[in-house]
Amino acid sequence: MKKVVILGAGTGGTIMAARLQRRLDRRRWSITLVDENPTHYYQPGFLFIPFGLYREKDVVRRKADLIPKGVEFKLAGIEKIEAGQNRVQLAGGETLAYDVLVIATGAKTAPAENPGLLGDGWHRNIFDFYTPEGALGLHQALQQWRGGELVVHITEMPIKCPVAPLEFSFLADWWLTRRGVRAPTHITYVTPLAGAFTRQNCSTVLGYLLDRKKITMIPDFNLERVDPDARKLVSYEGREVPYDLLVTVPTNMGDPVIARSGLGDELNFVPTDRHTLQSLARPNIFVVGDATDVPMSKAGSVAHFQAEILTENLLRYIHGRELTPGYDGHANCFIETGYQRAVLIDFNYEVEPVRGKFPLPVLGPLSLLQESRLNHWGKLAFKWIYWNLLLKARPLPGIGARMSRAGKDLGSLACAPQAESES
Repeated sequence: MKKVVILGAGTGGTIMAARLQRRLDRRRWSITLVDENPTHYYQPGFLFIPFGLYREKDVVRRKADLIPKGVEFKLAGIEKIEAGQNRVQLAGGETLAYDVLVIATGAKTAPAENPGLLGDGWHRNIFDFYTPEGALGLHQALQQWRGGELVVHITEMPIKCPVAPLEFSFLADWWLTRRGVRAPTHITYVTPLAGAFTRQNCSTVLGYLLDRKKITMIPDFNLERVDPDARKLVSYEGREVPYDLLVTVPTNMGDPVIARSGLGDELNFVPTDRHTLQSLARPNIFVVGDATDVPMSKAGSVAHFQAEILTENLLRYIHGRELTPGYDGHANCFIETGYQRAVLIDFNYEVEPVRGKFPLPVLGPLSLLQESRLNHWGKLAFKWIYWNLLLKARPLPGIGARMSRAGKDLGSLACAPQAESES
């Protein structure tokens, strides 16, 4: 019997297991899914934990409960991928041979890569919210906040969910206002980018929102070190940003097993064909989600869209057919802006986020690149969709792997989003 091995049971790996379980001839193929962590987190939910909108139990499931029947799940660490021998060495000495390998090992924050970050201030007045520990600690810190310099900071790109730090800034503005401590708080958004986002259209809109909420943006800031004693960020150019509470996004890296296996770039992301999702190292290795080096957002929606294309290409590879360059970089995400409003963006490699309706032309009901309450409720509803549809690889009506241009005003330029009064 031939074997497919999937490394990583996060979003991408779980979706691929569900898709392949339905499509492969199980008389000829077995599927094994490997992960060392028994817990699956709904990572977008980490954003809401600091503000008391979610609790940890709201974003947690057992991975074993999410694996489709017929897929073998091994709870084990991954020591090394031996691509030349078509096998994976697990912690403890077990070896898994494979005919096709799917790498879905994701991305992780790596605060040790940033000098000074793991000093005395870590999880005292310096927090991330990309981990359960960081999000829960930040919730406690915000409960005691009475004002001062609140700095939201991105160390370097790429990061998981690149709009999340902006969302945190917007939600902090709302939450502090509701608590009556917004006036004595100065919020600063520090980014290595030249603007608020990587895409100009969207960056203009999000930059306007930062201005409207009186959040100072410091662009082009390349972190050299954190000085926890003086409580300041220091850039390579000598610029300094003081903080009383630092909410930071450390360097994001691929899993260390990628480095041990010699399959990654300098950040341990796997060089991948951006359209076929085949590894550039070996034809029988495919990559999905955050583990890839493709120039697109590291987000759950991307893993979902990629998985559809990757499944087809994996089957084509098995049957000796030419791969299809089907992945167009499709990504979409809701951006919480506070006061029960959100912006929705939908884009790909070639098309910027623009205004329009989603998922249906004209009818919507969601608005693109504009604030609305309906977008906010769409963001909250996505948690149910994630657990019940997306991870199980069930169809999402009107939303395909390739980005649809229908309903989009492709000739529009970014402008200030209209929204109801923030009260």
